Amino acid sequence: MATALWALGLVLVVEGLVYALAPSLIEEMLALLRSLTVEQRRLIGLTALTLGLALLWFARALGA
Repeated sequence: MATALWALGLVLVVEGLVYALAPSLIEEMLALLRSLTVEQRRLIGLTALTLGLALLWFARALGA
């Protein structure tokens, strides 16, 4: 269970960094995100980053 949380946490950290640091590149890769503003994408990225870090912290607390 803890390993799965680590994996999910790492995915969310990476995804969060992409959304937070390079939201303009997302438009080129994913056409569906065109309807979102840059601020909304950045917020999604920062939220994913925060959730990922929290999951990593939680998994570490479980002994992973």
